[in-house]
Amino acid sequence: MKIVTWNVNSIRVRLPNVTRWLNNHQPDVVLLQELKCLNEAFPRQELEDLGYNVAVHGQKTYNGVAILSKSPIEDITYGLPNFSEDLQARYIEAVVGKVRVASVYIPNGQEVGSPAYVYKMAFLGKLHSHLQHLLTYDEACVIGGDYNIAPTDQDVYDAGVWADKVLCSKPERKAFQALCHLGYQDAVRLRHPGVGPFTWWDYRAGAFLANKGLRIDHLLLSPLATDRLQDCGVDAAPRADEKASDHAPVWCTLNV
Repeated sequence: MKIVTWNVNSIRVRLPNVTRWLNNHQPDVVLLQELKCLNEAFPRQELEDLGYNVAVHGQKTYNGVAILSKSPIEDITYGLPNFSEDLQARYIEAVVGKVRVASVYIPNGQEVGSPAYVYKMAFLGKLHSHLQHLLTYDEACVIGGDYNIAPTDQDVYDAGVWADKVLCSKPERKAFQALCHLGYQDAVRLRHPGVGPFTWWDYRAGAFLANKGLRIDHLLLSPLATDRLQDCGVDAAPRADEKASDHAPVWCTLNV
């Protein structure tokens, strides 16, 4: 089973890019973030025509997450079940085949200490509690998405420039490590030690051509999923396309 997470930064704007990539790579499960549209505006038919079942948790203009699967999508959860007061569309979870998957879009945080940062940390706390609960299930779980956290200095093109800034601050990194300490593994790091590979590059100042990126999109695997991991990586090629998202797809393959 090939599982992909991709922040598409507006599904309607990027639809030609997304459908072309899906046709070329044929992943079994796709976890999308930052749809920027309501459910009724999501291009369901175009993606169903490619052979995918679709589950969408949309929101006007901002946020939005979705799961695409070539297998039936079952037991769908819209939003973090322990964070019902959160009105933003940032989490969707379901079972596809023998794997429970979730697409998560963690808040950016804007600036350390800001109200948006406080919300981000609250969201991470609720996510931690829920992922801990998922480990009680006898299921392989893959939690993919835009975490908006570069976990270590190796995930940043210039650690000095980003030191203590949002995406790289100590509390954010500690919260990410706390997810891993539950028993989840950072799939890319299991196969790709060292600096990078990056998953996000700013649109400004030629950041992509200079490879001035950050690794903020992740696939976290439960122990049962980790045992089945075959390979994983980042496909940076779509970032070079015309009208590209500023994020690249991150993928893993599991033996299921």
